[in-house]
Amino acid sequence: MDLASLDLNLLVALRALLEERNVTRAGVRVGLSQPAMSAALARLRRHFSDDLLIRQGNRYELTPLGTALRAPAGNACAVLERLFTSRADFQPGAGQRDFTLLSSDYAIAVFGARLARVLHEEAPGVRLHFRHVPRDLVENPEALLSGVDGMLMPHGVISGMPAVELYRDEWVCLVSDEHPGAVTMDDLARLPWVVYQRTFDAPVTRQLTMLGLEPRVEVSVQSFQLLPALVAGTRRVALVQRRLAELLRGLAPVRTLPCPFEAVPLQEALWWHPVHTHDAAHRWLRETAARVAADLGDPPGE
Repeated sequence: MDLASLDLNLLVALRALLEERNVTRAGVRVGLSQPAMSAALARLRRHFSDDLLIRQGNRYELTPLGTALRAPAGNACAVLERLFTSRADFQPGAGQRDFTLLSSDYAIAVFGARLARVLHEEAPGVRLHFRHVPRDLVENPEALLSGVDGMLMPHGVISGMPAVELYRDEWVCLVSDEHPGAVTMDDLARLPWVVYQRTFDAPVTRQLTMLGLEPRVEVSVQSFQLLPALVAGTRRVALVQRRLAELLRGLAPVRTLPCPFEAVPLQEALWWHPVHTHDAAHRWLRETAARVAADLGDPPGE
C-alpha cells in the first residue's frame, strides 16, 4: 500500500474509536467534533470494508476486525509519536522524555527500582512507566515491542530482537521454615507448588519438563514477590530468583534452599524493537541501564 495516499490522521481517529468505543468520547479525546469523528468513522469503514463499531442497545461493541485492530493501532501511534519526537542528541539533565518498559515485578524490584533512582538523579525530566508483561508475549513479540521502549526479560523467552545484557541471577527453592532438610527431586514431584502466572511462564519450570517432572500446581499468582507469602506455613514449594529472595528476606517465615537439579542461570536483558536503535534518547537509556546493571555485581552467595 502506498502510504502517501493515506491520511495518517485517520490512524489517530482509529485508535480513539477502538479504545473509547464511542464516537463522541473519541472526538473529545482527539479534539474533533462529533460530526467530524462520525465522518472519520465512515471513511475508516470504507477503507476496511467493515463496520468496526456496531451499536448494541445504548452502546457500541467492536467487530472481530475492530478487536484485532485495536492493539496494532495503539502500537502504530506509539511508534509515530516516538518517531516525530526523536532528536539528534539527548541531554539527560535538560531533556524531556517518557519511557515505557514491560517488566515482571521481579525485574522491577531487583533492577527497575535502581534504574528509576538513577533517572531521578540524572534526568529529572524523564518519566519512567512500567507495564506488566502480557501473557501472549511469545505470539508476536515484535509487534508488542514496537509500541513500547523495551522489555526487561531473561533469555529463553523471546529471540530475534536486539538486547543489552544486564545481570545474572540464579534460581533457588523456596519453602516454609518448617521444611525438613534439603529439597529433593522427589519433593518437587510430591509437594504442591506455587508458580508465577502459569506453570511454565518462568524458564526454569519449563526446564523441569525435560527432566520428566510436571509441577503439581496448587496456587498461581501474577507476582513473584507474593511467592513467599503463599509458601509460608504450608507444604508448598516455589522456585524464585536468588536476588529477589534476598530483597524479601524476613518478610515471611520461609527459607531458600539449593535446587536439586542444575537449574539454568537467569540472564536478564533489556530488549527493544529495532526502530529505537538509533534514537539518541533510547541509546542513552540503554547505556544507563547497562551502567546500573554493572553495579549489581554477582548474585548473592556466589
